[in-house]
Amino acid sequence: MKNKTMYTAESVLDFIENLEHAQKREDSYDLVKLMESVSGEGARMFGPSIIGFGKYHYTYASGHEGEAPLIGFSPRKAAISLYVFTGWEGHAPLLEDLGKFKLGKACIYIKKLEDIQEEALIKLMEATIDFLSNRYTRIEP
Repeated sequence: MKNKTMYTAESVLDFIENLEHAQKREDSYDLVKLMESVSGEGARMFGPSIIGFGKYHYTYASGHEGEAPLIGFSPRKAAISLYVFTGWEGHAPLLEDLGKFKLGKACIYIKKLEDIQEEALIKLMEATIDFLSNRYTRIEP
């Protein structure tokens, strides 16, 4: 069974410009710059509301497989979802200095970027990219 969500040709800039709140637009532009810098990959829309960077192919024990961004984010109404955490227990110490956030199953929720320590976020993104690149097949652009 393949994943239904995939990269699209939609414009990242158009998506950000159409966000309702100015703070989410500003944070989104800052996150694009930061994630492009850390990942070395350009920003692309993954599905209708996730901005992703890089790509890897996964196959779970259940047989479910698909492709997903190495890192990414989604500026949702209630919070910004940061897809920068694998949930692997070895990465848990990287959350200690991150700042103000809520932890989801596969993402971190923040209200605004200024609540997060940038250096801690960079370390978390680098660890996530390394983990996913070593565990799964990284797909080069």
